[in-house]
Amino acid sequence: MAAFFIRRVFWIIPVVVTVAVVTFFLMYRAPGGPWDLDKPLPRSTVRQLNAKFGLDKPLWVNPDAVGDAWDEGEKNPLTLGREFLDSQFFNYMFGVFQFDLGPSYASKGADSVQSVIADKFPVSAKIGLVGIIFAIVTGLPLGIIAALRQNTWVDYFSLFFSTIGVSVPTFVSGLLLLIFMSQVLDVSPIRRPDEWNGLGPAYLLPGIVLGLGTTAYIARLTRASMLEIKRQDFVRTARAKGLSNTPVITRHMLRNALIPIITILGPAAADLVTGSIIIETIFNAPGLGREFVDSIGNRDYSMIMGTAIFYAAIIAFANVTVDLSYGLIDPRIRQRR
Repeated sequence: MAAFFIRRVFWIIPVVVTVAVVTFFLMYRAPGGPWDLDKPLPRSTVRQLNAKFGLDKPLWVNPDAVGDAWDEGEKNPLTLGREFLDSQFFNYMFGVFQFDLGPSYASKGADSVQSVIADKFPVSAKIGLVGIIFAIVTGLPLGIIAALRQNTWVDYFSLFFSTIGVSVPTFVSGLLLLIFMSQVLDVSPIRRPDEWNGLGPAYLLPGIVLGLGTTAYIARLTRASMLEIKRQDFVRTARAKGLSNTPVITRHMLRNALIPIITILGPAAADLVTGSIIIETIFNAPGLGREFVDSIGNRDYSMIMGTAIFYAAIIAFANVTVDLSYGLIDPRIRQRR
C-alpha cells in the first residue's frame, strides 16, 4: 500500500507540469498584458516593471539568439539549453518546485500568489465543503431508498429530482433561488464581507446550490448500483440464511455499491471545491474562483499560473485519495496491489 501511494503521489508531478505548460502558453497567446490598465503607464515604467518581474525575458527560448548562433556555426545544443534556463517558463517552474508561485502583478508585487490563495481559498473550500456534505447526506439516502422502493412514487420522485438536478446548470438554479428569496420571501442572500468569516450561515445557500448537480448524480448512481447488487447471488444467500433486512443492506449491498460512488466522489469533491467560480460571483463571495476570473481579465500571469497549478494539484490528489480508499472498502482490491 505504501509503495502504491508513493507511486501515485509522484504521478502528480507530470500532471502539474503538463497543466503548467498548457496554461503558460495559452495565457501568453491572449492579447494584452498585466500593465494594460485603464490609465496607460509610461513606456519607461512598463520597461522597468518588465525587468523587475522578468517579463522582458523570452517565454521559453529566444529564437533569434538561437538562430544567430546556429548561423554562425555554433551548432551546440548547449545554446538552446542556456536560452531555456534564462526563459520565463523555466524560472517560474523553478520557483514552483521551491513552493514559490511568484508575486501578484495586480498588486505590483506587494502581494504574493501564495498569500492571495491562502486568503481567498478558505471561502471556496467552505462553499465546496457544504456542497459535498449536502450531496452525500441527500443523494446517498435518496438513491438507496429509490432502489429499495423500486417502481414506487419514491423511486419516481428520486428520478425526477435527479433529472432536474443534472439538467439545470448551477448558475440558473442559483439565480432563480436568488430571485425567489429576494422577491418572494423578501430575504437577501447577498451577505456582507464580514459574514464570510468563519463557517456561518452565509455558506449554506451557495453550498446547497453548488451541490445540487452532484446530489442528483450521486442519487442516480447509488440507485443503479444498489439495483445491480440487489440481484446478486450473495445477497439472496444472505437473505436465505435468515439475516434481517438491515444487515443485508448495510453489510452486503451498500458496501459493494459504494465502490462506483467513491470513484466519482473524489473528483466531484475536488470539482465542488475548485468549481465555485460562478456561485461566488452570484452570491458575491470573496473566494479564489472569483479572484481567478479577475486575474484572467487583468492578465495577472503569475496569479493565473499559480491558481491553475494549485487547482490541478488538488484534483490530482483527490484522485489518489479515491484509489487508496478502494482498498478500505474491498479487501480484494487491496490484495491485488
